[in-house]
Amino acid sequence: MSAKLDPVWQRMTDAAVDLRHALHRQPELAWQEERTAATIRARLDELGIVWRECAGTGTIGSLAADRSGRHIALRGDIDALPINEESGVEWVSERPGFMHACGHDGHTATLMAAATWLKQHEDRLPGPVSLLFQPAEEGGHGAKRMIEDGALDGVDAIFGWHNWPAIPYGKAVCPDGAVMAGNGSFEIEVKGRGGHSSQPEACRDPVLAGSAIVVALQQLVSRRLSPQFATVLSVTSFEAPSALTVIPDSATLRGSFRLGNSGTREPLSQLIREVAESTARAHGVDCEVTVHSRYDATVNHPAEAARYRQALVAELGDAVIDRELPLPIMASEDFSYYLKKVPGAFALVGADDGNNHHHPCHSPMYDFNDRLIAPVAAVFARLAGVPVPA
Repeated sequence: MSAKLDPVWQRMTDAAVDLRHALHRQPELAWQEERTAATIRARLDELGIVWRECAGTGTIGSLAADRSGRHIALRGDIDALPINEESGVEWVSERPGFMHACGHDGHTATLMAAATWLKQHEDRLPGPVSLLFQPAEEGGHGAKRMIEDGALDGVDAIFGWHNWPAIPYGKAVCPDGAVMAGNGSFEIEVKGRGGHSSQPEACRDPVLAGSAIVVALQQLVSRRLSPQFATVLSVTSFEAPSALTVIPDSATLRGSFRLGNSGTREPLSQLIREVAESTARAHGVDCEVTVHSRYDATVNHPAEAARYRQALVAELGDAVIDRELPLPIMASEDFSYYLKKVPGAFALVGADDGNNHHHPCHSPMYDFNDRLIAPVAAVFARLAGVPVPA
């Protein structure tokens, strides 16, 4: 990736790395990011950037608010995960059981680096810039709450990103259309009649019925949905606690699904219910199915995705765009809420540089690649209209 020689820029990005390490040491879960928010707001105060609280622990910084040009928003997420860190890095989490296992500390630091540069060149901004430091991306629908609290008021376009360890460092994807999948989860309670394991005929076995439901659900994607629509369904939990000689009264199955096309959500939800209920009846038991909608697919707007790709190429070189990676990535993002409201685009930027940055997000071994902060912050600066000199 290209390097910037401007000494002021170097100091800014070095400070952003220090901020990232400080945030990493003190991770906070969704809707609990009080210390993180205080750190962000204090840094914005130091920079002279006007800010307001949004959605509780969220923060919106404002630059060039009086300009009449195109108003863009740049987003960084701030929450961590309930995972015990095993990375062994010098800046390891100081809170056992909690860690920044997805790189939101790095996203926050990157946005702050861009904010620092843009504030120093605020007089050159062609239009207003909103800096969205968003809480609760990890399943908390933080983007939805930010929108409800006015985060997109007056915004013409929004841009965001995610580091991605499965992509080589120096590569990125920002397609027209879907870049990340939608998701959902389900719970199936199988209700039978328990009894002694020596008399299964006197029971209605929820373990057997639950096992049959698991097998049947695994056939939905391959046999009931079109292969043109990328879909993943996984049963991830099967609970039927009992003694060795006792058939229990009930069993509970839980799982999740991923959708490359959000239009598949309702048909798949109906199929989960249909298959579970029919299989339960065939085994003489009842079941209750609950399906939870979570995030829709993250779908880029073509014009904004083209602008984003142009900025990536300008900052990171002609070879940066990975055109071979199958898309969408089947992970999910609540940035999808923003893209349903205003034009914008989301990019995945490769993190794996061969220096222990290959561990996947949500792994206890994961650590954000600090080498991403400077180039991605430069991309943000270019999208805002004030490129960093080479």
